[in-house]
Amino acid sequence: MTTSASAQSSSDQLPPPQSSPQPSPVHAGPGTDDEGPITGRLLPGTRRALLHRLATGQTDGRAPSLVAAVVRDGDVVWRGARSCVAGHEPDEQVQYRIGSISKTFTAVLVMRLRDEGVLDLGDPLEKHLPDTGIGEATVAQLLSHNGGLAAEAPAPWWERTPGSLRPTLGDVLGDEPFRHPVGRRFHYSNTGFTVLGELVERLRGAPWEEVLRREVLQPLGLDRTSVEPQSPHAGGWAVHPWADVMMPEPAENLGLMTPAGGLWSTTGDLARFAAFLSHGDDRVLGADSVREMRTPAAPSEASDVATGYAYGLGMEVQQQGDRMLVGHAGSVPGFLASLVISVEEGLAAIALANCTSGPSVTAIAGDLVRIVGEAEPRIPEPWKPLTEVDDAVLKLAGPWYWGTQAHVLRPAADGAVVLGPIAGGRGRGSRFRPNGDGTWTGLNGYYAGEILRAVRGSDGAVSHLDVGSFVFTREPYDRQAPVPGGVDEEGWRAFPG
Repeated sequence: MTTSASAQSSSDQLPPPQSSPQPSPVHAGPGTDDEGPITGRLLPGTRRALLHRLATGQTDGRAPSLVAAVVRDGDVVWRGARSCVAGHEPDEQVQYRIGSISKTFTAVLVMRLRDEGVLDLGDPLEKHLPDTGIGEATVAQLLSHNGGLAAEAPAPWWERTPGSLRPTLGDVLGDEPFRHPVGRRFHYSNTGFTVLGELVERLRGAPWEEVLRREVLQPLGLDRTSVEPQSPHAGGWAVHPWADVMMPEPAENLGLMTPAGGLWSTTGDLARFAAFLSHGDDRVLGADSVREMRTPAAPSEASDVATGYAYGLGMEVQQQGDRMLVGHAGSVPGFLASLVISVEEGLAAIALANCTSGPSVTAIAGDLVRIVGEAEPRIPEPWKPLTEVDDAVLKLAGPWYWGTQAHVLRPAADGAVVLGPIAGGRGRGSRFRPNGDGTWTGLNGYYAGEILRAVRGSDGAVSHLDVGSFVFTREPYDRQAPVPGGVDEEGWRAFPG
């Protein structure tokens, strides 16, 4: 399935990839260590389990080829591939089409505009792209598929036809662009990300592809990610649902729809992209902005809630057991793709296949993360005391009570504090960053965005903590603190029996 002038021999008789893509090769062995040094090698048992999952995915899914990689703390620790043709070895440099993972790249460009102050996520589209007919939808709603737009462009099906059939945004949106009231429900929309691509072009004054290359691909070193396929690349195939035969799929330039699903990439490039989406890179987007992208932003269907699925700003969020995975899946005729990240564990996996349907690459990528996470859990860093701490903050450490629920406040690094329920207890918790004025802002959990204040009495001593109007006291319903609603004058007492 993969074609490359350097990889073919005279006996292969393979035509050029653009005219008739051929099946890509089987990757011999575990697909990791014989391709050169890999940082942080995994144990042999773990590597075999990964290869087994990849192999069963390719066999059971009847994929012409399936290539994957696992990333730990920013380094590729395993990669492998399986294929229906022996003798060729698709590796981390072979391009596959990645479908809707392209949306995450588009979202990064939009977030850069937000961080530069060029736009606000709450801006209605009309402010920047007037006369579209969808101007009431906001930038954030389009990023989170909450803008009410149709899922697809008007017929013919855009993924199997040339983008030249839709030369203008009006051709993409059609006469009736909305399917739902704006902001009322999650409805996945390819057209919404086409609009966001147009937004990037309008505000940057350059084609989307050029802006992407200059602002994201080059800084991150993603030189094998492109709009047009670059050799070596895989050809896309359709596999017959009831027989072991297949035919090639067309690979059209999607035109205006490219920001929604038109990129080609490799496991090598997507591994670097996964590291960026985990921690940020100040040359592109800082850590706070990529964290915002990973945060659920859109209401989901009831069925999605049941399966733990949500959507952030250009990123999918899904619960897999006790593990939270973020990233994106993608599919276009001839290709399936998935990138998943467990930020907490520092793990990511990429799985790419060249078939229209068959293996669940998202399940495979999730399983690759699970296998490594369970077999070789991250070794925690040694405990170290804080090198410095504000004495006023230190005095806040210890137990606090919201009503009768016991919480603990702990000073953390960089002046942050963590407030949460005692071990095994119930309650809400968050990490708070310092604001430099004696207050802190919640970063996650229920109190994300809320302000924590240490309120002092007339004697200068701390009376209580105020967190978004919730009063935390040193004793349960402390009579000396301004507990909302007051405290019974008789205080705590035994039940009379």
